[in-house]
Amino acid sequence: MSYPRIDSRRVNVKPLASRKNKHHIDEIRIDPDAVLPPVTSRQKANIAKVAGWIRTARAQGAAVMLAYGAHMVKNGLGPVVVRMMEEGWITHLATNGAGVIHDWEYAFQGQSEEDVRAHVAQGQFGTWDETGRHTQLALLTGALDGMGYGESVGRLICDDGYTIPDRAALQHALAGWTEHPADDEIMPARADLLQALVRHDIEAGIHKVIHPHKTFSLTGHACRLHVPLTVHPGIGYDIIYTHPLANSAAIGRGAGIDFSIFVNSVSRLDGGVFLSVGSSVMAPQVFEKSISIANNLRLQDGLKPLRPFIAVNDLMEDNWDWNTGEPPMDNPAYYNRIGKSFSRMGGEMLYTAADNRVFIQSLCHQLGKSGR
Repeated sequence: MSYPRIDSRRVNVKPLASRKNKHHIDEIRIDPDAVLPPVTSRQKANIAKVAGWIRTARAQGAAVMLAYGAHMVKNGLGPVVVRMMEEGWITHLATNGAGVIHDWEYAFQGQSEEDVRAHVAQGQFGTWDETGRHTQLALLTGALDGMGYGESVGRLICDDGYTIPDRAALQHALAGWTEHPADDEIMPARADLLQALVRHDIEAGIHKVIHPHKTFSLTGHACRLHVPLTVHPGIGYDIIYTHPLANSAAIGRGAGIDFSIFVNSVSRLDGGVFLSVGSSVMAPQVFEKSISIANNLRLQDGLKPLRPFIAVNDLMEDNWDWNTGEPPMDNPAYYNRIGKSFSRMGGEMLYTAADNRVFIQSLCHQLGKSGR
């Protein structure tokens, strides 16, 4: 017997335009050519070292991956990272669910960040129609083309909408599969989409979703530039789960595809660079499993384990040299999960305590043009 559940169709969602937001994109966006923020001598030396790693990596065709938390988006660094992608310095982006949700809201309405305290008490935190609806339908339709979470949302932004297939076509495909079952990863995605169309009475056809501010969207530009942007969410972590359309199977499918894409990029990190910016949980946790899989496959092919360079940027101070080993348990640095996880990954690690605006802007400036 299953445990009792709520009926998510009863959740009352409101138009996103009715929500008061903390920031407009014009208040936060950073011009890649803006005057650099001040840096300490230690920050400057670290950033110069990381820039050197990246130049060497790209010269030999190795990957440069950037994993980031949502604050990088909320700090307006999208245009700076886009510049680094356009110049060929960054070959892969990875974020959590919030990182892509805030980016989408800025692209769609130019604003994001609600008053969590007030809205939780009112039963309104996260219950905004367009954010949940369009993200979910982008995932459901993107899966039909084999797309993961990041690429599905990126296409939504680039194409200003998505196309819902006819129910009859989905039914026909499913009926044919039941008669002649085959290994077809797309078939469950068709079933999930058909269920959503029936349950929520969604019509087939082109659904236009205009994004007036997509020029500032990291997710949209990654799709345009064909740079993989993968999303690594947790079920229930993000505001889209409050929406009646929330479909954990579709979200999990998109995240699963993205994890495979992430591992593929990690497999190109021998001599490459992995950047973790403001991501103390997702980045190390996903990275350690990914590099284990990549090494498993490399060893089968007679190759040595990966030796990446790992650059970590976060706000907390940490003066321990993780390349010498782990600190004793009576040292506060021992409880720095970022340092501990990344230092075990077989490469050289460098930690820089700095605001991500300082780190990313300075790194972009150091690298300059053309890493192709």
